[in-house]
Order: sequence, then C-alpha cells, then structure tokens
Amino acid sequence: MFHQKVPDTPVEVIVDLLTKAKDIAAGCGTVPEELNNHLQKALEIASGLDDYLEKMTMQESEPLAELYKKTISHDWDKVFKEGKTMLRLPKECITGHVEGQTLKMLVQMSQAKKVLEIGMFTGYGALSMAEGLPEDGCLVACELEPYLKDFAQPIFDKSPHGRKITVKTGSAMDTLKELAAAGEQFDMIFIDADKSNYINYYNFIMDNTLLRLRGVICVDNSLFKGKVYLKDTTDSNGLALREFNQFISKDPRVEQVIVPLRDGISLIRRLPLGSLCSLAQGKITDDEVFQGVKGHSILDRMRLDGKVAYVTGGGQGIGRAFAHALGEAGAKVAVVDMDQGKAETVTRELLLKGIPSISITADISKSDDVQRMVDTVASKWGAIHIACNNAGINMNSASEDTSLEEWDRTFNVNLRGTFICCQAAGRVMLKQGYGKIINTASMASLIVPHPQKQLSYNTSKAGVVKLTQTLGTEWVDRGVRVNCISPGIVDTPLIHSEDLRPLVQRWLSDIPAGRLAQVTDLQAAVVYLASEASDYMTGHNLVIEGGQSLW
Repeated sequence: MFHQKVPDTPVEVIVDLLTKAKDIAAGCGTVPEELNNHLQKALEIASGLDDYLEKMTMQESEPLAELYKKTISHDWDKVFKEGKTMLRLPKECITGHVEGQTLKMLVQMSQAKKVLEIGMFTGYGALSMAEGLPEDGCLVACELEPYLKDFAQPIFDKSPHGRKITVKTGSAMDTLKELAAAGEQFDMIFIDADKSNYINYYNFIMDNTLLRLRGVICVDNSLFKGKVYLKDTTDSNGLALREFNQFISKDPRVEQVIVPLRDGISLIRRLPLGSLCSLAQGKITDDEVFQGVKGHSILDRMRLDGKVAYVTGGGQGIGRAFAHALGEAGAKVAVVDMDQGKAETVTRELLLKGIPSISITADISKSDDVQRMVDTVASKWGAIHIACNNAGINMNSASEDTSLEEWDRTFNVNLRGTFICCQAAGRVMLKQGYGKIINTASMASLIVPHPQKQLSYNTSKAGVVKLTQTLGTEWVDRGVRVNCISPGIVDTPLIHSEDLRPLVQRWLSDIPAGRLAQVTDLQAAVVYLASEASDYMTGHNLVIEGGQSLW
C-alpha cells in the first residue's frame, strides 16, 4: 500500500507549503506573474537542497545502504499491531545518509574512541558512528525496543565495524545509571529518544560525568519541523524540545550551536575551564594545574603544531617511526637519509597524511652534507625547532678482531656524525633562543648486550650519552634542551635474518617484558621530548628497553 511521505523536517515543510501556495496561485487568475515566478524560484531552491546534499555527501557503505533499504521497506505498522514493538515506529525516524555521514565525520574530527547513543531505532546512526571510530573504539547504544536490536544485528554482523557496537535494551535512564555506576565515560553522546526526557538525560549525563572533559553531546531533532520556534506550537514534542533548547542556552556550564541539518542537530560542549571556576561550589585553586600552562591541557602541551623538525636515518626503522610521530603531533618534517629512495618513500607517506614533509639525502658523517641539510630545512620553513639525530650503524666483531676501519666508520656516523648534527642545528636554535635536540643512543650505553660482540657500537653510543649530557647542561640556559633516547633491541626485519635468528631467544630471556621493542614503542618518547611538556628536562637519557638493563 502506498503511503504519501509526510513532511518531516523544516525544509520539507517549507517545500510542502510552497507547493500548495504555488498551486493556489496558479489557479487564481488575479495573481501577478512576478509573484508566481518568485514562488517557483523559492520552491526550486527549497526542494533542490536535500537532493544536492545527498549527491555531494560521501557515499555510504554497503551495510548502511542495506540497513536503510531494510528499514524503509519494513512494515512498521504491522509490527506494532502484532505486538512486536511497544511503540508505533515511523520509518522517517531513520537517521539517513547525510546525517549519518555527518555523525561519522564528527566522531572522526573529535577523535572519539567511546560513543554513547541514546535511542538507536534500526541502527543506521549507530553504524555510521561506529565506522568513524578507531579499530579499538566502541559504541554503546541504548534502545527500549528489543525487536530493534534483533532487526539491526544481522547488518551489524556484515559490517567490519559492527563488532564495535553493543546494544543495551530497556529503559535508557536505567542504562545511564548502570553506566555511571561502572564509572564509564564517553567522548561523544548522541541523544535521539523520548524527546520529553531529553532534559533528564542531559542533566544525568552532566551531573554524573558520563561525558569526558572534552566530549561533545549531539542532540537530534532539535528543530523539530520548526515547531520549536513557531509561536502557535501545541505539539508536545515541539514544546519539549523548545524547553530543552532554552534550558541548554541558559546552562552556564556549556555552549551550544544548532545545525539546521534535516530536523536539526545541537552540538553541545563544556565551556573552557576558566569560565567554570565561578560555578564551582567551594574553593577552587585557579592555577596552572587547574587551567593548564598558558591555558593548555597536558595533551595540548604535547602538540607540535607550527614546529619544524628533521629526522636523520628517517628512511626506515626507528627514524621512520619518529618522522611519523612528530608529523602526527603537528610538526613539519624533513626526512633525511643516505638512501634517497627510502627518504622519498617516507616523505610520500607523510604527505598522504597531510603532513608537510620534504626529503633530503645526506651522509651525516660529512660536515658539508650536514650543513646543507640544516640550511635546506631552515630555508624551507624558516626555523628548526626539533633536531632528531637518529642515524647510526652497527658492526659486530670480537674486540680483538675489531679493525681501525670498523672503529672509525662506526664512530664517524654514530658519534662524530651526531656531534656535527647537534652543532649545526644547535647554532640555529641558539640564535632562535629555543630548540629541542633528541639523539638516539642505545641500551648498549648502559650495559654490554650479549652474546653479540659490538665493541665499537657500544662505545660510540656511550659517547652519544655523554655528548647529550654535556650539551644539555651548556645550552639549557639559552633555550635549547638536549636529550637522548636509548632503545632496547628493536624488532626489525634484520633481527629475523638467518644470522641473527638464533640470538633472538637468548635476547628474549634477558628482557623482563618478554618481547622485543617495536618502533611504535618509542614514538611517544620522541614527541614528549620534542614538546614543551619536557621543557624542564635536559641532558637526560630516556631508556626504553622493556627492563633489560635491570637484569
């Protein structure tokens, strides 16, 4: 049986009214042609908006498209009459393509990892948001109707993102109380159920810290067909949402904006901390611990936005991981390596992420190459804030067999090269009055790794630590901090070569953590040392070796 679509959003209501007005005008011979033309133009603008948004919005996934089709084609009146649902559910309740992709993008932009949805319907919005979550993200959906959980689950199972969704059936308020009792917190909360209860949901969320410090609350249907602002509104849902919107606009804890997407989406977030001090009950110590240093939270203080960095040995392994970490934290990154192809490959990786990056080919054991590297970076971006001197080599031989050639070659790169880089970058930083130098040393600076024999490597890396300590004390009062990172044995393709494979089990037996280091284990350290959060640290050797140097 064909059901005529009922106007469900302000734009759809406007289109309906304009269509009726145009038909009336067309049937009245006394209406000026100019008025007919204006009505026609207004109708074209209003009626074309939703279609245009549909076409210009990124395409939905196949599971979402299937879920939409299944929802629209389902006979919800019949389901209600059969007693399978407690409420008569109109298919118009579905979130839909444009709003679904908007919610997905909001999840991604806010970098949410945990989302709470109050009111799921058939799960289109839930799956849209789940698609925006990281692999380890999760979404809890509160839904009154058990039927809807069973309706959505087969589609969730088809999607690789469906496993992120947990549906809790029953009273939403009961679920909220359960979550609050468990100490759960969410980065984003989407409210779309029982409009007369919106205020109660909101107050419970705020009063029980279900929303994280920087979390966002999204509220659906906040324009409700325009009835929230029409003076003659008698609709109970419209009046409830009008009261809700007014309540939020007067709540001194938050700020909000209403986006006229479909039937309206409200975006609500807590006010900055400084604005909340006056609301606190009892004495609040309004200092940098509460406000953050210069108003920046600890995570903001670890951002590297606007900073310029270079990474030597950046074409592979630890250097590649450092380049990505610094870039992800906001820095522009010059990838430096002797192998031009490897440097260019990592640069392309960074550019794909939207990270400004260049590649430079240089041999750090040659002072002319190092000076050209420093000049290139400073010329390109006007400064050098972060010098990550990571390039190094390792050659194994028994001490009695170590040749002067091996010794000199190792020291030329590992110690002499690191010194040349520190000095060249340091001169730039000292003129700037600010800089972070991060050298890669090794656990071998503290202990003698075994059973491999690597005299020249161990000694050169011990020299890197002493170089770091000396420069760190000399330059700290001029704004330049110098620190180093000493990794343990890092799991690289080389480790799994036929020559080294027999040694891996011996190494593992010496590591309390029970595994080799991954390059990703080192990334947070380089970002910390590069950031303002470590401004009081200098001359330090940050050891990351799974406890191996303790045994």
